[in-house]
Amino acid sequence: MSVPGTAWGTPAPVPTLASRTFRTPRHTTHYLESGPANGPLMMFLHGWPELSLIWRAQMAAFAAEGWHCVAPDMRGYGGSSAPAANHAYTLEAIVADMAELHDHLGGKPAIWVGHDWGSVVAGELVAHQPDRSRGLVLISVPYFPTTNALPTLVPLVDRTIYPTDTYPDGQWDYYRYYTKHFDSAVADLDADKTASLASIYRRGDPASIGKPTPNAMVTQKGGRFGTAHRAPPTKPDPALWPTADFEMLVKTYEAHGFRAPCAWYMNDAANVAYARRSPNAGRISKPVLFVNGNWDAINTIHGNRSGDPMRAACADLSVTSLKGAHWLPVESKVELAQAIRTWLQDKKL
Repeated sequence: MSVPGTAWGTPAPVPTLASRTFRTPRHTTHYLESGPANGPLMMFLHGWPELSLIWRAQMAAFAAEGWHCVAPDMRGYGGSSAPAANHAYTLEAIVADMAELHDHLGGKPAIWVGHDWGSVVAGELVAHQPDRSRGLVLISVPYFPTTNALPTLVPLVDRTIYPTDTYPDGQWDYYRYYTKHFDSAVADLDADKTASLASIYRRGDPASIGKPTPNAMVTQKGGRFGTAHRAPPTKPDPALWPTADFEMLVKTYEAHGFRAPCAWYMNDAANVAYARRSPNAGRISKPVLFVNGNWDAINTIHGNRSGDPMRAACADLSVTSLKGAHWLPVESKVELAQAIRTWLQDKKL
């Protein structure tokens, strides 16, 4: 498969995205590659429920500037291995996938860019294996030295928005729902995969900040979509995913479903134990950029304590904010690339 390149605000000629597959005895990774193979390496790690193609705009921008850009389908996604067991989706296993891919690409220290769960993987990789990195970009989900898990997240909930008696897990109620009703949660998403994806990928609303998010009410409703147990008919937003890319996204979910991507939520105990084994108590000395979505009602670090562990654990932390919500790689395509570019220049990376 060859994926045609498309640029957003980048000069011609537009670099193409080449499809590659890398196999080891333990895992298969499909990845997209763009830019000169001898250029400095930039690794793009996606999150839930995404695909390597979510990085199209940023890969086009940086490949055109001479970077060797690589975006894998993470474990359980797209053309990569998707083991059946939930316990196969620990952060330790996924970091091992990325380390093997990095060795395959030459192993030179890279800029690691992650979004959502991809941020978590990138943070854990740099914390455990710092020699693989020149710098770290975390988008939407901040770094936690005790890792992104309910025991870490729930104590940081803003109780002025989420009173404990009504919202015991705050905005992380949807996360708790996976751990208690996994099969039902997956079935609801699988009931109409196109509508599920279209309903998930929506642009941000500034009015949502300071109010309880629907993700805090999943248990109360009996599921993400309530008693209907399926997403309402929803048209995809082409301003986020270009039509052809959204069709490719849907195609991969039609083939494999939501079970493997959702299994990432099911390994808190193993992930916390893994984080505790990182050297230097999880402190990161490499330069780190965190890109905050101003209208990300679940993950914003503004006006709450969610960013405090990252500030304490990162010796060289820069923070910038964009006028978007959670899906910044597609919601703020040009702005995200510029934020990363500015940081790279400031840090002489």
